[in-house]
Amino acid sequence: MPPISFKIEKKIPNTLGRAGVVTTPHGIINTPAFVTVGTKATVKALTMEQVKDLGAQVILANTYHLYLEPGDELVCDSGGLGKFMNWNGPTMTDSGGFQVFSLGEAFGKNITKIAKGEQLVVNNGRSFPDARDTADDPSLLITKKLATIDEDGVTFKSYRDGSTHRFTPERSMEIQHNLGADSMVAFDECTSPIAPYEYQKEAMDRTHRWAQRSLDAHIKNKIASAKQGLYGVVQGGRYQNLREESARVLSGMNFDGYCIGGSFTKEDMDAAVSWVCSILPEEKPRHLLGIGEPSDLFGGVENGIDTFDCVAPTRIGRNGAFYTIDGRKNIFNSQFVRDFTPLEVRCDCYTCKSYTRAYIAHLFRSTEMLGATLLSIHNLYFIIHLVDRMRVAIINDSFLTLKADFLKQYYR
Repeated sequence: MPPISFKIEKKIPNTLGRAGVVTTPHGIINTPAFVTVGTKATVKALTMEQVKDLGAQVILANTYHLYLEPGDELVCDSGGLGKFMNWNGPTMTDSGGFQVFSLGEAFGKNITKIAKGEQLVVNNGRSFPDARDTADDPSLLITKKLATIDEDGVTFKSYRDGSTHRFTPERSMEIQHNLGADSMVAFDECTSPIAPYEYQKEAMDRTHRWAQRSLDAHIKNKIASAKQGLYGVVQGGRYQNLREESARVLSGMNFDGYCIGGSFTKEDMDAAVSWVCSILPEEKPRHLLGIGEPSDLFGGVENGIDTFDCVAPTRIGRNGAFYTIDGRKNIFNSQFVRDFTPLEVRCDCYTCKSYTRAYIAHLFRSTEMLGATLLSIHNLYFIIHLVDRMRVAIINDSFLTLKADFLKQYYR
């Protein structure tokens, strides 16, 4: 019996979308579902009790960061990731592969894994302005590249103390086995979305070799592979033939599920997801890495994605932004100083049932920590329950209506 299984409950007619159930050793995940990100075994500004109360089903932690601090062996000695952070539901860990990109090609440059249209005409070697968003990673204050890639793996320099570390597919598996999450991710290379075709293909081929090495190392550990599932990662940038090739190659490997890595354009994301999901095994769960914008969530679900993760709800919350049915708002706007209504009148989250916009505006203007907590609760609740509504709509045959109505109001 595999540690991870998936059952389809209902499909969206004439699309790749579906509602289903992922079964893990620590419980089920009703899909489609939004995966809450707890990078360092913590959802920033929230307790696990708060995370559970707002409706989260599953938490994803970051392999690279937990390896550096407090160390994967310490997490193992504590009883594993879930016990360490007081979360008894399903858990996931990534591979550290994203740091190949964020600490390598993208480091100190204004490049994300989702390219804007105008970036595609820029030569890959050109320098960009420093990206100094340190909300989640203080290493972004450094502009010298901290990761180098070779065929065997990646050499990192720690953003904390400059010490050198080495990740290979086998080492990533060892670390993730120690962390003990229900679902793990094969080590991959996440490329820059503006990288040329030749490099995208080179990196994709290397990702395939690393995928097989990750799978071999996982299977070799009989104890871990009996209780932890492993997802392969489809790469290939914004190129249809590469994405389809990657999906075919990985489909031939016996992974428990599949992730779709970034490195595509915002405009082509839905198409890229469709290319891949039309090839991946229908009976295996599919996860879209690092995506959380409402329009992208709808597009992903319609094109066959079962789960998503993204830091956006808590990150923008800590910086004063919050979601509403009428679009994203900023609590620092003067209109909210004397606004004694909830963030969202129709929202049932703890924040909206207990506090007003005026109070939260006061907290942010006074630099009180509670403000970040309250907006993070609301934003996570909003996104988690938006995806939950998509699931209900699929089962009720009203997904396309929900999509049209929501996007029309949110982006008007």
